[in-house]
Amino acid sequence: MIELHWAGAGELARLIRAGEVSAVEVVTAHLRRIEQVNPAVNAVVTLVAERALDEAAAADRHWVAWSRHRVPAELGALHGLPIAHKDTHNTAGIRTTYGSTLLADNVPDTDELVIERLRGSGAITIGKTNVPVFAAGSHTVNPLFGATRNPYDLGRSAGGSSGGAAAALAAGMHPLADGSDFGGSLRNPASFCNVVGLRPSPGRVPSWPDALPWSPLVVQGPMGRTVADVALGLSVLAGSDPRAPMSLEHPGPELAELARPGTPAIPLTGLRVAWAPDLGGRVRVDREVSAALESAPKVFAELGATVEPACPDLTGADEVFRTLRAWRMALTYGPLATAQPEGFSPQLLGNIDEGRQLSGADVARAEAKHTQLFHRVREFFGEYDLLLAPVSQVAPFPVEWRYPTEVGSEPTANYLDWMASAFLISTTGCPALSVPAGFTPEGLPVGLQIVGPHRGDLAVLRAGHAFEQVTRYSARHPELPEAG
Repeated sequence: MIELHWAGAGELARLIRAGEVSAVEVVTAHLRRIEQVNPAVNAVVTLVAERALDEAAAADRHWVAWSRHRVPAELGALHGLPIAHKDTHNTAGIRTTYGSTLLADNVPDTDELVIERLRGSGAITIGKTNVPVFAAGSHTVNPLFGATRNPYDLGRSAGGSSGGAAAALAAGMHPLADGSDFGGSLRNPASFCNVVGLRPSPGRVPSWPDALPWSPLVVQGPMGRTVADVALGLSVLAGSDPRAPMSLEHPGPELAELARPGTPAIPLTGLRVAWAPDLGGRVRVDREVSAALESAPKVFAELGATVEPACPDLTGADEVFRTLRAWRMALTYGPLATAQPEGFSPQLLGNIDEGRQLSGADVARAEAKHTQLFHRVREFFGEYDLLLAPVSQVAPFPVEWRYPTEVGSEPTANYLDWMASAFLISTTGCPALSVPAGFTPEGLPVGLQIVGPHRGDLAVLRAGHAFEQVTRYSARHPELPEAG
């Protein structure tokens, strides 16, 4: 039997429901794995082991009552599964630091919406996962906890901002994770750590509390080691909520069907797929990443799709992202940055200052270009069903770097430039999936970005599932030193 810490979320849920393993056994196995490998990886930064074991024991008592008398209500989809939550997601009674020394002792009184839904489905909280300071940037390091290291090479970055979540998944510390994505924070670390990350359609996973609930740029979503597990996470997180004005209805039972272990891939026959290895010339990509992705369009063609070079017109997307990002940063963190700048990274302070300098005309121009971009992308997906592109322009870089200073042998101007392959897609409002797609000659993971039409979350998950079943890259686990 596979070691419990490597079993998928869907398989663990099935085993617990069938009474073949207990929640206490599953939680204990993952706590043991954290003890063994987290000292080297530094992915889980707050651990609540005793609380988790108490909740697991309660989950097992619940299972006994359910199995004998079918009371109380039906077990949740994640009953007994351990999850460590991203350290920017508020968790009642558990320290939530946002990676900042300013919030080192912050213990929220309430769970935010995504935590409500995960725990309401039976998930058991085992701790919190590391993030950059206030989740700014795609490299997980902060002065409070230090850097999270890539399980495939401990000298490399795990990406970010959901880097702790991705690294913990890759290392077998938990079977499912939650995260958020502004400029690639679910997709980039998934690519770096050989796991699966979904940036859902805006509103698919409602967010609360949220300082800007009408903005489509920041979303929350699931990560897993397989597409089926990501579908399982989304099946729990998705659905409308009155506190989130942009929230969408649940996509329906098809999502739960995809989440079942062993679900066969749906053929891609007849799909029209666009391949954009540099997003129409808008991004530079390191050669080792391009080489790892060369076979991806061929796989889609072998699965029955028609694949051809094409890319939507992303004119203005860079300005839209940088302007609205700076505006959001200033609105969200400006007062705190003024009062206590020592709690922020220099890059984030720069973004906040940029936001303060924006005029109403600047924001209006960005919003107008955002609308134009939406309609061009909408029309593009009238001709194509999917878009394929790199998740990240670089492979995992040395953990000591603040960010890559060059891409494709050309210098980057700032810490956002190397993330453009992800953040340009953020501005489109389209769902985007990062799925394992290969390794560099040094053994570093590379992810493929599968983008679908607006609200086409099921389409990207089905395509990713088919790709995954053929390539099997997600079955490769890292070799890690064990403490003790």
